[in-house]
Amino acid sequence: MTTVLISHPACLDHLTPLGHPERPDRLRAVEQALEAEKFSTLAREQAPTAPFEIIALCHPMEYVELIRRASPSEGMVRLDADTSMSPGSFEAALRGVGGAMLGVDEVMTKKAKNVFSATRPPGHHAETARPMGFCLFNNAAIAARYAQDRYGVERAAIVDFDVHHGNGSQDIFWADKTVMYCSTHEMPLYPGTGSLSERGEFNTIVNAPLSAGDGGDEFRQAFEMVILPRLRGFRPEIIVISAGFDAHMRDPLANLNLVEADFAWATQKIMDVAEQSAEGRVVSLLEGGYDLEGLAGSAAAHVTALMGG
Repeated sequence: MTTVLISHPACLDHLTPLGHPERPDRLRAVEQALEAEKFSTLAREQAPTAPFEIIALCHPMEYVELIRRASPSEGMVRLDADTSMSPGSFEAALRGVGGAMLGVDEVMTKKAKNVFSATRPPGHHAETARPMGFCLFNNAAIAARYAQDRYGVERAAIVDFDVHHGNGSQDIFWADKTVMYCSTHEMPLYPGTGSLSERGEFNTIVNAPLSAGDGGDEFRQAFEMVILPRLRGFRPEIIVISAGFDAHMRDPLANLNLVEADFAWATQKIMDVAEQSAEGRVVSLLEGGYDLEGLAGSAAAHVTALMGG
């Protein structure tokens, strides 16, 4: 079995205001990096548009309709101070969910060992009925719930190493004992959630906050001491990665000092857990990463690890 790369050109049509960090060039940088010769064996698929009922596994249908109606026919609309929509944004968001859904299909039917879905907008800040932090729909949460709904998975896990805490994923699964959410992130930082004391109703929320200035040593220690033991104990049958690369030392929106090798290391550690309990099933979804050079190099290191390199 191979690694599958999922993407779609429509994700470039989600336009943001001039100077906004979450811009189409992010995806172009990732795609260009993954055109290198060593990625020639990647299987490549296009993300479908997700049916509304799949999005409604995590978001009320009224919310899905609210986002659809907010989509402008021209120009741009702001949903909050950080989050906006252009005429192409709604399709891009549907492709993001569709990529997550297809990724689950690929690993659950053994067509792929693992998947990286490179789409935008990102998703992990989207709460049950609230867009925020550049996010409209929570792709990672929907992937986990889709695996349960479609394939009968009893225990799914999300591992989030984006530098910003995935408040949306935590919100959606706060009272759910069948999905474990694990996160390393800088704190204090947007969105202000993610303290050690936030554990969920069933102790399935696992936060390992890092401090400004922390680097690879602290990141790896958080994984080894906090995240990985809990993940192994939970024995997930599928692992979804919220793969944000904004903890990179070059990123302008945060203050951690990770390098490409740290993301590759974390990816391998997550894959090791997946081998133990999930037959290797990993679905990775692009989240943040706003320095183009840091993003491209980190995504390439991540995919190289997924491919077994």
